[in-house]
Amino acid sequence: MVDYDNELGLATLACHAGQMRTAEMEQSEALFLSSSFCFASAAQAAARFAGTEDGNVYSRFTNPTVRAFEQRLAALEGGERCVATASGMSAILSLAMSVLSAGDHVVASRSVFGTTVNLFKNVLGRFGISTTFVDMKSVEAWRAAVLPNTRMLFVETPSNPLTELADIAALAELSRQHGALLAVDNCFCTPVLQRPLALGADVVIHSATKYLDGQGRCLGGAIVGPEKLINDKVFPFLRNAGPTMSPFNAWVFLKGLETLSIRMQRHSQSAAQIAEWLSGHARVARVHYPGLASHPQHALARRQQKDFGGIVSFEVADRAAAWRIVDGLRHFSITANLGDAKSIVTHPATTTHGRVSQTERDEMGIREGLIRLSIGLEDAVDLMADLDQALAALA
Repeated sequence: MVDYDNELGLATLACHAGQMRTAEMEQSEALFLSSSFCFASAAQAAARFAGTEDGNVYSRFTNPTVRAFEQRLAALEGGERCVATASGMSAILSLAMSVLSAGDHVVASRSVFGTTVNLFKNVLGRFGISTTFVDMKSVEAWRAAVLPNTRMLFVETPSNPLTELADIAALAELSRQHGALLAVDNCFCTPVLQRPLALGADVVIHSATKYLDGQGRCLGGAIVGPEKLINDKVFPFLRNAGPTMSPFNAWVFLKGLETLSIRMQRHSQSAAQIAEWLSGHARVARVHYPGLASHPQHALARRQQKDFGGIVSFEVADRAAAWRIVDGLRHFSITANLGDAKSIVTHPATTTHGRVSQTERDEMGIREGLIRLSIGLEDAVDLMADLDQALAALA
């Protein structure tokens, strides 16, 4: 497994990085619910607006609570700077609008989240930015898709919902050869299990809504990368376009980060146990989980991840069987999220990837009998018993 050599451990950084106590000497980070901030003089106001003096101006782009979250996540990812955004999708959009222009080309994994497919294909496409989608598992497919005007490689690894992996180090080398930016969506693993920047990626994307929060409370996103890129490209876009994270949400995410390490350990432990159990079940056709020795990319997962995460997908005969299982589960919520303390079940073909064409779903391998589980913090034995009774109903 990967061993990250940090001055401080991740669990320590998750509790302390970015905290700056006020004169009140609070133990928990302060929540600054203020739209604007005052200046000592007209000269200071002018300097703050001009950027010649650091300090708070307006919460669309400078807020102490949001800044604390940004600094903490940057420390966890081993990055130089972070910009927080209103959602995971706004993080992807902000990065794209910051570094791409009309006429540029993107190579993206075919297995990214369904909404991400639509963003690259339908939204950015209207502004003259083209995207080629490739099999994320094949470095040769990425190489063949690169064009002279390719400016970014974008990948989500492990993928949603099939937990396929991309070789981050190999893609980093490819992106350097062609002068392109490698952006990695690290939503499923978080920096506790995987640190793409240490493997050569340029930028890390997060949907803070998922595991960084961990209890399904708030929406948020983040972009972590080199200081120059964030300062010169991403931050100006945030300041002018305003896809901003709210201070309250940032405060919630700060609390979520404090328990991230222990939660990811528990999610991974239970998911591995459930995946192993499902793989031996007579009514389950296939299980997708990188922690299984049967997973085609198990060796790669061991190289670039510390553990295998909390997402398990499995397949049954068809949609009717899948829906019957989804409806029959008692301890899994049917909801549009993942990474919660409570376990979640999803039928990807008709929800997360329902707006993707049938042809594209076929290319992704998202079949009608596929079910995605986000394993929560409940006792694994109770979740297996629940799955067992729902699967038994197929008989």
